[in-house]
Amino acid sequence: MQTLIGKKAPSFKASAVVNGNQIVEGFSLDQFVGKQEVVFFFYPLDFTFVCPTELIAFQDKLAEFEARNVAVVGCSVDSEFSHFAWLNTPRNKGGIEGVTYPLVADLSKTISENFGVLASEYDYDAEGNAVSTGAPVAYRGLFLIDKQGVVRHSVINDLPLGRNVDEAIRMVDALHHFEQNGEVCPANWSKGEEAMQATAEGVAEYLSK
Repeated sequence: MQTLIGKKAPSFKASAVVNGNQIVEGFSLDQFVGKQEVVFFFYPLDFTFVCPTELIAFQDKLAEFEARNVAVVGCSVDSEFSHFAWLNTPRNKGGIEGVTYPLVADLSKTISENFGVLASEYDYDAEGNAVSTGAPVAYRGLFLIDKQGVVRHSVINDLPLGRNVDEAIRMVDALHHFEQNGEVCPANWSKGEEAMQATAEGVAEYLSK
């Protein structure tokens, strides 16, 4: 699999549920180009177990993303109708009621495949029929896309491994710091901490402290 880092994020138009209660056609990340960064994340399936903990965790931190002018968008291989039903199911019954950021429907699995997160692969049997091997869902991929539509950070987890939403915020802060100050962010850097110049002298000065 080739990395998308430094490349334009794959373009798509698909159905999505926005604000938790409205199905829209032709949803695209292109609407954010020139305006906002986007944290675009994939999860395997609606009405599962690890997934609601992640989607609710992103909702709990949504104000922090919005304060940084970052849009959060989720995606799975479910239909928009499945998304709608899950969004309108109470949390104490396994739902994600209260999630307001968009959820994209990738029923064809082409978006997942183009972003390199589809867990299954297609091959042909002896009769020439296309067959799928592996789980036909998306891994837990996350992509930080800048205002120019370029992927600047990505991480892909296997299905059982839930993500750390605070790490996504940290990467947004690191990107903003670099863009605003021209300094690079060392290991374990957090907003408000000292960064460094991307030179031998800058590294030496940072490590000497």
